[in-house]
Amino acid sequence: MSIQDALTILSGTFNGTTATGQDLAQAAGNYLSTNTYDLGVARDVGKGEPFLAEFVVTTAFTSGGSATVQLQIVQADNEALSTNLEVLAQTAAIPIASLTLGMRINLDWPRVEPYSARRYIGARYVIAVATTTAGRIFCSLVKTAEDRKTYYASGFAVL
Repeated sequence: MSIQDALTILSGTFNGTTATGQDLAQAAGNYLSTNTYDLGVARDVGKGEPFLAEFVVTTAFTSGGSATVQLQIVQADNEALSTNLEVLAQTAAIPIASLTLGMRINLDWPRVEPYSARRYIGARYVIAVATTTAGRIFCSLVKTAEDRKTYYASGFAVL
């Protein structure tokens, strides 16, 4: 798990050692993150140093059909993410069979252009085709993401 700041958690909770994701066992539709990040004023954070939204599957997804889930970073003018909602970045539709326990997906937080900057940032989950019967995702904003797929060669000694 990357270094966490309670204020940057968009979906789920983190108790210091364990992340619990937002429950996404839902009918097909759009679902907003349980939390939002307040920038204080409308601003384009994407113009600064690189920033990421890190999505982690904390409960594997299942479905009675062939559901897909699309992950999005969104911005809006209000905390409920209901006024002037705009998608800043998104994945393609991901088949739920690919959303296995521990899977990590990182989305770069891009510049907001050609849109206007908004004050609130959140995540949105687009479930399509069928109802998901299980699945949880933890999402937070991070400076750098953990990379569990980086391996180093064995058989050497540090002297």
